[in-house]
Amino acid sequence: MIDSKTGLSPKEFARRAREIVWILLDVDGVLTDGGLYYDRRGASVLKFDVRDGLAIKLAQMNVEHNTGGPFGAIICSAQTGQLVAGGINVVTTARCSLAHAEMVALSLAQQSLNSHLLTECELASSTEPCAMCLGAIPWSGIRSLLCGARGADAEAIGFDEGTKPRLWRAGLERRGVQVTRDVMREEARAVLHAYKESGGSIY
Repeated sequence: MIDSKTGLSPKEFARRAREIVWILLDVDGVLTDGGLYYDRRGASVLKFDVRDGLAIKLAQMNVEHNTGGPFGAIICSAQTGQLVAGGINVVTTARCSLAHAEMVALSLAQQSLNSHLLTECELASSTEPCAMCLGAIPWSGIRSLLCGARGADAEAIGFDEGTKPRLWRAGLERRGVQVTRDVMREEARAVLHAYKESGGSIY
């Protein structure tokens, strides 16, 4: 896990973030539930239909295992559904304000595919992107965004989502990013409230 007392190089941070994600994915049979298939040699998930469900599960497990905040994200191939990378919010554990779930997932996917552009991929997030993640999405080349809880749901428990344009979805769609909201919203909201009730840090 991340040593909060030690500074990490970007390479080491990426390695440890990836390690946490795959440890969480491998807990409680997540990788074999609901038609998921895990190739341990290639660390990939195939035949994955409900992408946002896994992002929400990551968020839930991140809370349960005290490895970070109540947010999860995954990057999948838009064509095959193959899991390219997962991300969790590790802001407090990594002592890094940039380490939101979407940012971690995007970074790991770009490294995995050896490209700064993810034009054949889609992003599923347990909660709508904050202002920072919203800015990163079009630059990543992602073509589809699925969201669980709304930004207002995160703000309702005290999280600062930043200042976003009122028509942010239309802005993404003008740039070629299809946006789908409220995918399993109630399940995602439940993770947010469980985190608050557990006494997790709100920032």
